[in-house]
Amino acid sequence: MIYNSIIETIGNTPIVRLNNVVKGIPGTILAKVEYFNPGNSTKDRMAIKMVEDAEKAGLLKPGGTIIEGTSGNTGMGLALAAVAKGYRCIFTMADKQSQEKINILKAVGAEVIVCPTNVAPDDPRSYYSVARKLNKEIPNSIYPNQYDNPSNAAAHYATTGPEIWNQTGGKITHYVATVGTGGSMCGTARYLKEQNPNLVTVGIDTYGSVFKKYKETGIFDENEIYPYLTEGFGEDILPKNVDFDVIDTFIKVTDKDGAIAARRLSREEGLFVGWSSGSALHGALEYARENLKKDDVMVILLPDHGTRYLAKVYNDQWMKDHGFLETRAFGSARDIINRRASKDSLITVGKDAKVSEAILLINRQGIDQIPVTENSHFVGSVSASSLLEKIIQDPQLQAKPVGEVMDKPMQFVAPDSTLDVLSSLLNKDNKAVLVRDDSEKVHIITQHDVLQAMTS
Repeated sequence: MIYNSIIETIGNTPIVRLNNVVKGIPGTILAKVEYFNPGNSTKDRMAIKMVEDAEKAGLLKPGGTIIEGTSGNTGMGLALAAVAKGYRCIFTMADKQSQEKINILKAVGAEVIVCPTNVAPDDPRSYYSVARKLNKEIPNSIYPNQYDNPSNAAAHYATTGPEIWNQTGGKITHYVATVGTGGSMCGTARYLKEQNPNLVTVGIDTYGSVFKKYKETGIFDENEIYPYLTEGFGEDILPKNVDFDVIDTFIKVTDKDGAIAARRLSREEGLFVGWSSGSALHGALEYARENLKKDDVMVILLPDHGTRYLAKVYNDQWMKDHGFLETRAFGSARDIINRRASKDSLITVGKDAKVSEAILLINRQGIDQIPVTENSHFVGSVSASSLLEKIIQDPQLQAKPVGEVMDKPMQFVAPDSTLDVLSSLLNKDNKAVLVRDDSEKVHIITQHDVLQAMTS
């Protein structure tokens, strides 16, 4: 068969049985290998759908410009469509994305603007905001907005879902995918659940993202948001394409676990996949060990190819520098928590409590800082040094609510954050960080804890 252009080869990717990484786990575990798409990722599916739907709606005209915020893979899909159809492309990307992704986009003719990662989504410097601004300034341009564009999920409903159903002969019982924009998880899940309402869907989230807690509580907790390294999934926003009703449960995976699992897929299965694919595998196996039965059939969507991560996940020195190939037995936030003699609950003070009560707690417990809570949310912090400085200036503060004098909330970090990462976060302005363990219990880690760990 001869195709008229490269975009006609999108879809119909293979499903491959996993053999070695799943040993000892009941059931059949399969991988939907999306790097067989021409742009080497699952994003090709929705990229072409967004472009063609924009054309049908008259929003994208000949000679137009496609502007999008992307972690790289959507940009590649859009760039292939642009090459085939004669459009210009401008992409904004967060600065945590790999250099390979930037180079690949430039290789297919796209213009790339790199934006800071650690800013709020509505900050004018964020890659979301920059893309929207360019769309307003450049005539005959579209901003597909993969996060909220219904064509995203629709593409997977029309292609990925039916492919998986047909390839498994309707025997699939569990579907697992990472959740970022929501398209590949929710569009596929909606189709599969229409065929089998009992099918279980497992969304993979990352530490530093809001999805898991929002699914479980309905609360968008900004304290869940903090920087993470993994690319392509997890969010600090709630995209419209994320339909929580079709996601049965979420599992969070650390940067380290995802990176190591990606390398395992390459070495043990011959599947040279990207970082988020490793995260999908790790989360899927964590779920499968406890829940899968011998007659179950689980399909894991592996989003992209390992060439995007040659300088990171597949670079031994980079892995060592980030503590992901850490040989020391004691080198992470989790290790600090596990080594503590006391497993007592975290000491907190309420936002409406009096400052004098906070001082009493500090003195009684012999601690330097305390998180401030309101309705179980971490909304601020107080420290002995900060309170002393403020009370010297105004002794009447002791009778006022803690909320009037508290400092910013302590930052949450992932359990597998290494000592190097922890030490870089702790300074005169941030004297402690918080860690949520696997059982959702919150712990505090101070400068003293990190120093003790480094010298033990």
